[in-house]
Amino acid sequence: MTTTTKAKRVFNFSPGPATLPEPVLRQAADEMLDWHDSGMSVMEMSHRGKEFIGIHAETEKLLRELMGVPSGYKVLFLQGGAIGQNAIVPMNLLRGHAGFDVVDTGEWSLKTIKEGKKYAQVHIAASSAAGGYTHIPPRETWQLSPDAAYVHICSNETIGGVQYHATPDTGNVPLVADMSSDFMCGPIDVKRYGLIYAGAQKNVGPAGVTIVIVREDLIGQALPITPSAFDYRIQADADSMYNTPPTYSIYIVGLVLRWIQAQGGLAAVQARNREKAALLYQYLDSTPFYFNPVAVPDRSLMNVPFKLRDPSLDDTFLKGADERGLVQLKGHRSVGGMRASLYNALPLEAVAALVAYMKEFEARHG
Repeated sequence: MTTTTKAKRVFNFSPGPATLPEPVLRQAADEMLDWHDSGMSVMEMSHRGKEFIGIHAETEKLLRELMGVPSGYKVLFLQGGAIGQNAIVPMNLLRGHAGFDVVDTGEWSLKTIKEGKKYAQVHIAASSAAGGYTHIPPRETWQLSPDAAYVHICSNETIGGVQYHATPDTGNVPLVADMSSDFMCGPIDVKRYGLIYAGAQKNVGPAGVTIVIVREDLIGQALPITPSAFDYRIQADADSMYNTPPTYSIYIVGLVLRWIQAQGGLAAVQARNREKAALLYQYLDSTPFYFNPVAVPDRSLMNVPFKLRDPSLDDTFLKGADERGLVQLKGHRSVGGMRASLYNALPLEAVAALVAYMKEFEARHG
């Protein structure tokens, strides 16, 4: 007789790949060897077989329903991550224009600027660099180019912990957003965007698949140098199957989307995300022992960087956290300190446990 024990699960504050809903992991485990009596794993399925085509279609349907994606927009499941999209977007969206605008809010915006310069003239319409990337430049300060192909923003800077809490108006110029780290953390109006892209490995799945939502009238004029696999028109016409897509990652995304639906949809998920973030920010603001550098109106719900007033205690703090099953709290090497990523699947009890530990640590070392 074989006995099973419950797996030890830590509270995973990783910025990505990130924690996934436990019910999703359990279902994936149950279906690993035999998906729906097919006699095979999703990993083994042909992407052109009826089984995976059904998985793909259901995943897109769920995403459209949850996000309210209107007709006239294509949903693509691609590869290459957000880093790849920094090249793929200008290849597809320049459409005869010489360049595009970027609002620079941190490390991921800088990657967009650096990569985009290989294909276009990149104009920095606004930047928060002078302030240490601790706020979003107010919309009235942006200097947009009248002839830009599009305006690019990073809706949530994973490293710096700043987030747009409203969609900026860019007039008739399409708005493009890298939403990798806050994708589906709450409702948005997709019609306000020309293109949205996101690596799935934060809120909606494992690493390997990049989701692109693009207005159909913007595609079909890719640069001649664009690889066929990265041409949005070719991929849209082939239902993201011009080349073999990341099949297993798409399957897991579908399971996560069903989980989001079961939570009550994006409005319910957003309410819970706000509750988690409020719990941590309220404690950070209540004590001089720790601090968060981000301007209060622009604080991220997803990524909360914080520092100890005495950085010599950082390693001791992180060691104690690991011992308590509070893992992946070390801040990015470019900024140091700590960072707690509070993605959709992280439970409120994880944040409560973190705050309890922070209070305990302060009591011992403050």
